[in-house]
Order: sequence, then C-alpha cells, then structure tokens
Amino acid sequence: MIEQANLNGSAPLRVCLVALPDAVISTLAGIYDVMNGVSMMGIARPGAEHPFQVEIVGEEAGALRLASGVPIDVQRSIDDVAACDILIVPSVLLKPGGWQTGRYPRLVDWVKRMHDGGARLCSACSGVFLLAETGLFDGRDATVHFGYANEFATRYPAVPIHPERVLVVSGVRQDLISSGASNTWHDMVLYLIAHHVGATVAQEVARMFALQWHQDGLAPYIIFEGRSDHGDAEIQSAQAWLANHFSVANPVDEMIRRSKLAERTFKRRFTAATGLAPIAYVQRLRIEDAKRRLERTSSPVDEISWRVGYEDAAFFRRLFKRITGMTPGAYRRRFQIPEFARG
Repeated sequence: MIEQANLNGSAPLRVCLVALPDAVISTLAGIYDVMNGVSMMGIARPGAEHPFQVEIVGEEAGALRLASGVPIDVQRSIDDVAACDILIVPSVLLKPGGWQTGRYPRLVDWVKRMHDGGARLCSACSGVFLLAETGLFDGRDATVHFGYANEFATRYPAVPIHPERVLVVSGVRQDLISSGASNTWHDMVLYLIAHHVGATVAQEVARMFALQWHQDGLAPYIIFEGRSDHGDAEIQSAQAWLANHFSVANPVDEMIRRSKLAERTFKRRFTAATGLAPIAYVQRLRIEDAKRRLERTSSPVDEISWRVGYEDAAFFRRLFKRITGMTPGAYRRRFQIPEFARG
C-alpha cells in the first residue's frame, strides 16, 4: 500500500506539485524544498533515505510566470505524467473577481485521472479551488483560507468548508487533504511526512526548518466582521450603532429600544440577517476588540475585560478561550508585536 511504501524502504513516492499561473511562489517553493529536504538534508532513517520524488508539473514544461511575476521551471508536462502517488496544488492568488471556474479544464481532467489511479489529492490554502472543480470533494469536508471561505462556499456549496481548521483529511481512503490559511501548508507537509515516512522524521524536519504545527487551530487568526449584506435596513442600523457601543451595559436591550421593534421580532430578524443571535454578536465584537488590545498594549487582562464590557474577568477569560481557542495570556504571547519591532 502507498501508506507503507517508505516505511518499508521501497521506491520513492511520486509527488506532483502543480504549477499554474495563479500559484503563489512562496507556497510552491516551500513545499518543494521541505519535501525534498528529507533527502537533501539526510533526515530520513536508513532504508528510506529518498522517500519522495518531487516534480513540478504543469500544463506545459518550461518557464512559467506565477502570480507574483516570478518565473519557475515546470519540469514535466501533465501530458507526460501517467500516475502519481501524491498530488499537491499550492496556494493560488485570487484576483479581483475571484476564482475563474473552468479556466483549467485540462488540469482538472488530469487531476481526476491521477485520483482514479490512486493519488492522494492535497491542497494548500486556496489551492482547493482547483481541486473542488473535479467534484471529488462534494460531500467531503475541507478547509480553505478564511479570507476566501465565503467565495468558496458560494462557488462550491456541495463542499462542507471549515476555515477555522488547520488541516482536514477526508475521503474514503483519506485521500482528500486540505490545509487552511497561508502557512498551514507546514501542517500538511509534516502530516504527509509523518504518515508516509514516520513521526520521528516529521519531527526532525519541523526542527530543521523551524516549522510549527498550528495546534491551536485558526480561530485566533480570524477577524470577526459581522455580515452586513443582508438587506435588512433596521438590523444594519443596529449593527452600525453596536460597532461603536458594544462595550456599554446591556447593549442588546439598548439596540431593541432604539429599533422600536418588539423584542422577539428584533432578535428573530437580527439572527436571520447576521447568522448570530444578538448576544453572540456582541460577544464576538467584544472579543475582537480585546484581541487588538492584547496585541497592541500591555494592559492587564482584567483591565481589558472591563474596557470591552465585562466586569467579571473570569467570565471574560472563559469566553475568550471558547471563541478563540486560546487563553488571553496565550493569545498575547502569540500575537503581541515584539518590543524590538515597535516604533
């Protein structure tokens, strides 16, 4: 089986790293170097010194200018690749207007053939847009950069999307793998190395390249922006007021009073328009403000709790962790600008 090939010291797994004009050079080159690094840096154990044979493939061999304008050498044309074990689509840059469905029919057909032949399909960040065109992810969980989640959900409603998750492995054979925002390709590559070569090798690769597993998920990175394109003018007015007054006492009651709607009607319309109950919406705004204060100030957590509207600091700490997945202290250590970088 492919899953055991390199653990038994057999032939290298064939890895096709897909280059297309929309691809981001940093992700493509990073994946290429790390997966090849197992061999180049002598990290793998005896009997599995060369676990991966990584090739950059595209519609045509030769020079290809990527999204940033940087050229890269496509080593093989997809016409010359009859099979592979692992196929990876790197991050792609979505320009104004978004992803152009149907732009790469040859690539999509080739991806389907590779999967039919047993290949695991992997995407880094927004690379899942191309893979979703195959239809193979329909009904299968996936993740994507949280900044592209709404567009992805609109274009591919049959794919359950989880932008807060770092890595999603799905499919009957665990053959559909997607990683979330930006540098979570680290997690995807480390997962592939651990799965095919062993956890010890994956740990050593992480150490040598200073890669990190994003074990806290992506919720801490996601900036809350309340939905405002719903067309309910009364609720939009309430949201506009709340944006500047979320820290006042009893903000939900004040919104209802200002709207002059019945309480039940207001709450029903607010939830239908924004996707969140009023109190949950308030909590998200307060936690978002607390995140900025933790990042940019040295104020004590108790003071931040009070400034965003919570007199009970213990409740604030529990709520913060429930929403972000981290304690306020851990969040500050992760995201606060270092002293040496401050102006």
